Amino acid sequence: MNDLDFLRTPEGRALLDEVRDTDPAQELAVATRLRRTHPAPLVSAALGQARLRQRAVAKFGAADAGRMFFTPNGVEQSTRASVAAYRAERLHGLGVRSVADLCCGIGGDAIALARAGIRVLAVDRDPLTCEAARANADALGLADLIEVREADVTEVGTAPYDAVFVDPARRGGRGRIFDPEAYSPPLSWAVAAARTASRAAALKVAPGIPHEAVPADAEAEWISDGGDVKEAVLWFGAGAAPGAVRATLLPGPRTLPGTGLPDPEARTPGRYLYEPDGAVVRAHLVAEVAAQVGGGLLDATIAYVTADELRPTPYATAYEITDRMPFNVKKLKALLRERGVGTLTVKKRGSAVEPEELRKKVRPQGPNAATVFLTRVVGAPTMLIGHPAR
Repeated sequence: MNDLDFLRTPEGRALLDEVRDTDPAQELAVATRLRRTHPAPLVSAALGQARLRQRAVAKFGAADAGRMFFTPNGVEQSTRASVAAYRAERLHGLGVRSVADLCCGIGGDAIALARAGIRVLAVDRDPLTCEAARANADALGLADLIEVREADVTEVGTAPYDAVFVDPARRGGRGRIFDPEAYSPPLSWAVAAARTASRAAALKVAPGIPHEAVPADAEAEWISDGGDVKEAVLWFGAGAAPGAVRATLLPGPRTLPGTGLPDPEARTPGRYLYEPDGAVVRAHLVAEVAAQVGGGLLDATIAYVTADELRPTPYATAYEITDRMPFNVKKLKALLRERGVGTLTVKKRGSAVEPEELRKKVRPQGPNAATVFLTRVVGAPTMLIGHPAR
């Protein structure tokens, strides 16, 4: 039996409950104790699964992660539950009631789709991954809506389903894969599969996908969650606007559509600096944010917006700038000492300086807090010091 077979037995489930909150530093002692009364392979499998579940809490929440089964790649590559739920609700809103989920992994997206009331065919070619997906559907009470099939996705017929969702593998033996045609399966195959969907299709791709790689008949959406960019999705069919781009921020959702504005001009720094959300930057919608706040760019090549007035927007974080100076570590250190700054947040765009290196050099001390931006202003290396706007 493999690890999942072991762990789904009554003895395995009991052992999983016992090791659930094991501190990694105590693993050896716990393993030694448990091996006196349990088979060594089962103890190792339970402790390994406990580690994976602890890692998965950030993506799936404690309640689900504590019941689900994971593989190392499954934890790494799964969609965050909030993002999967948003995508599933959009498909449900388009009238989709059945989806062929191709490259399903351990079933994160299939779970979200099923919870939205959508019937799912979840397909993956890896036997252990499929077993994890089945175990997760069963553990979460969704087995009646999720059929897991071990198969090559390129050989699966999707005609009986309203929609197609494809999540190609974007990691290989050497790490992340940046060329969309090196995905497994390639983006071109996924696009072709999407175009055959009877109602709608969604392709999950890396947020760094070049805009020129987006097909003309697709709508491209970049999604962030809590300020972290998580993915891009290419939408086809019902509800998709060919050629359109949008940035969606979770929780919310809040969606900023592209309007085709030209890049704003660079200008001298104003009282406020706006840091656009990463999804806005990836979607090339900084101009839309600049228009909302009545600002311009600090530099033509940097995605920082500056303005004279404070105009709150959900698509950017505003900072009030108190000081501006050319890049100079000694002067920055003197300024921070004068202001009693002990908590220093360092942000950078267009600078080769590493934030942690700068903190070590300036050694902030004191009761106050500040944010320093390492950037360029019309080409010149510059430091802007301030704090979140109120």
